[in-house]
Amino acid sequence: MRTLEDIQEEYEFLEGDERYRLLIELGRELDEMPAALKTDATLVRGCSAQVWVYPTTEADKLHFLADSNAAITKGIVALVISTVQDKPAAEVAKMDIAGALAPFDLKNQLSSNRTQGVPNMIALVQEHAARIAQD
Repeated sequence: MRTLEDIQEEYEFLEGDERYRLLIELGRELDEMPAALKTDATLVRGCSAQVWVYPTTEADKLHFLADSNAAITKGIVALVISTVQDKPAAEVAKMDIAGALAPFDLKNQLSSNRTQGVPNMIALVQEHAARIAQD
């Protein structure tokens, strides 16, 4: 998965539909999420599309599996995940994820129904991180 910095650098050079294409491409780059993990327990509430996020840990680092049934939403999920992927749980729990995503100006770049679930995705990721950091 690309780093958020790499994605941002590319995103800044693009406009309009090219930015949508980048988001779709990012979504395709997510690790495959097995269908068995797409349950009510991993579903992110408040998203216009279906979004699932599942945390795993490897060597004290968080690794998220995520998916969506909508291509652009899946790209937004990938953007959120790229912010926290393979970082220590304690670090993720304290991160300003919304601040890290601010340069992408998603609220003004995308329709409100595509971005309405972003705060819920961020909250879910950080709840998982906080829980895992305490274990």
